[in-house]
Amino acid sequence: MSTPYPFTAIVGMEDLRLALLLNAVSPTVGGVLVRGEKGTAKTTAVRGVAGLMPPVSVVEGCRFSCDPVSPDPACPDGPHGVEGPEGTRPTRMVELPVGASEDRLVGALDIEQALSEGVKAFEPGLLAGAHRGVLYVDEVNLLHDHLVDLLLDAAATGASHVEREGVSVRHASRFLLVGTMNPEEGELRPQLLDRFGLTVEVAASREPDERVEVVRRRLAYDEDPGAFAAKWAAEEETLRERIAAARALLPSVRLGDGALRRIAAVCAGFEVDGMRADIVTARAASALAAWAGRTDVTTADVRQAALLSLPHRRRRNPFDAPGLDEDKLDEILAQFEDKEPEPDPDPEPEGPDDEGTDGGPDDGGPEGGPGGGQPPQDGTGGTDAASDVPQQRQEPQEPSGREPASPEGPESPDAPEGAPARGEAPEAPAVAAADPFRTRKFDVPGLGEGADGRRSRARTAHGRTTGARRPRGALSKLHLAATVQAAAPHQRARGRSGAGLVVRRDDLREAVREGREGNLVLFVVDASGSMAARKRMSAVKGAVLSLLLDAYQRRDKIGMVTFRGAGADVALPPTSSVDTGAARLETLPTGGRTPLAAGLLQAREVLRVERLRDPSRRPLLVVVTDGRATGGPEPLARAARAARLLAGEGTASVVVDCEQGPVRLGLAAGLGRELRGPVVTLEELRADSVSALVRTVRTTHTRRAA
Repeated sequence: MSTPYPFTAIVGMEDLRLALLLNAVSPTVGGVLVRGEKGTAKTTAVRGVAGLMPPVSVVEGCRFSCDPVSPDPACPDGPHGVEGPEGTRPTRMVELPVGASEDRLVGALDIEQALSEGVKAFEPGLLAGAHRGVLYVDEVNLLHDHLVDLLLDAAATGASHVEREGVSVRHASRFLLVGTMNPEEGELRPQLLDRFGLTVEVAASREPDERVEVVRRRLAYDEDPGAFAAKWAAEEETLRERIAAARALLPSVRLGDGALRRIAAVCAGFEVDGMRADIVTARAASALAAWAGRTDVTTADVRQAALLSLPHRRRRNPFDAPGLDEDKLDEILAQFEDKEPEPDPDPEPEGPDDEGTDGGPDDGGPEGGPGGGQPPQDGTGGTDAASDVPQQRQEPQEPSGREPASPEGPESPDAPEGAPARGEAPEAPAVAAADPFRTRKFDVPGLGEGADGRRSRARTAHGRTTGARRPRGALSKLHLAATVQAAAPHQRARGRSGAGLVVRRDDLREAVREGREGNLVLFVVDASGSMAARKRMSAVKGAVLSLLLDAYQRRDKIGMVTFRGAGADVALPPTSSVDTGAARLETLPTGGRTPLAAGLLQAREVLRVERLRDPSRRPLLVVVTDGRATGGPEPLARAARAARLLAGEGTASVVVDCEQGPVRLGLAAGLGRELRGPVVTLEELRADSVSALVRTVRTTHTRRAA
């Protein structure tokens, strides 16, 4: 077993270390979500803190880690006697891979043995292993929806249920949920986001000295992990003892009425939904007091707890920036300064100073933050792993204000021949997007087999049952009627004598289910001079923003190609992050000619590459244009040929016609015919008559298939 990187050797990352330590002191805080760029020691910190948590007492031989004092009465390995054998083991950290199957998470039930012998042969899953420990999900925002649903159920009930055609198993599953994510790869479902007690943002330090210390320590660890860990052993033990002392003190912490009123005022002031925020903030504030060695919760504890527990609960839509306005927080807390005296803090427990509490990254990448002390000498002295309460918290910046739009005026014509090349042509100022709206639903025709989502029809692991087939690999969803039907003709030949059905593996049939999949929605946006009029570009951006929000809700990947001037650019490679798409849209430059063919061909290349990476994810092309094409010989003819190439490859397309004004050329309609997809105007994009659009899409693709 490899030696983990010491938690006390991590450079900086005060908020991250504090959030993890508060959960080690009080697991009821509810876990931590760590948001940040890659290479910032997120995984290292989580693995390090698990080794500092106190060991747990378990019933000997129980695969579900039952507590000897109060064993689970429904434990599949039970019942356990009060006087049964018991032992201790270290706190486990169980990792849930993003690509794990449902059986790997909740456990596998042998259906064949259950049907033929009536025996519940159950193999525990990761939820059983994480009971009374830590469940760690790296890249939690990429977790499949059906696994998210199972996690939500277990987190809410403290138990895991496995049911296969009426044969069920239940066992306790209470765990500390810790997840890491890179926001650039997509956001987290709101239901799961709310299940994390605390959240922290991490970023690599920009200070050269701190980065040097990160690299120095990482290289030392890689050269000799054992020797490096030995240098920090004293600090690790000191921190372990302090966690145990804080746990013992926690029941004595007084959360007075004044502190509760502060918490309630803060949560109400930031308009968070529900009451979970109040409860988590109260628990975190109590844990902060215990960590500092005090028995009274102070205003400083409430403030720090709010900074950790509220940022991810105040978002109203996926385009809101996470974070908390500290000035507003201070204003709310200041209302209580003259009303109630603060309790005198108890003396702080003596501990090592925090000069050298820092360390290295998980993968050698640049990481760190404030800090960067020296490793201990001769195994004595050393550092505290985290300051009691970090004095300054770095918050993510709110998006900057939009640039002022250009004065409204007549639509600018395309640039004449001889205009400056792309990159040299003058650009119109960025135009603010109109307010987003609920859009009509577009989907890809046919039946796919992509990842679970909410857009197009597909064969999925979840959904309504449409048939049965022989299992492909391990059986997960039994089709009971089809299995009985397959086994029934062979009962006499198999010597059946009792009431039980003699079932063999060849008889088993799995259910074929139909649900919805997520697609790759690739936007091709005309940013040329013909679109640069203020009102038109504002409406176009509002439409694309609305479609981005729809893609987020339907679990799609998105990409964006823009064309203007002399060619086309991939403004956003395919990603799950609609936040990134919205940010790119916000600063989209406009002006110049209209190379429509270049935009379509660039989209074709993006789809070709993505098809190699993920063949099962079907694309939906959304072309946002007025249909005009300029530059070079026969621009409209070249655009038509490019559109026919996409249609010939089976790419499902939708054209959003942005042409406005009393005189309309109808060029977008011609493009739609070449793409063999429906054409909708900006006004028709709104979800006012969904049934009309569905009929249009189905009619168009029926004709195409014919």
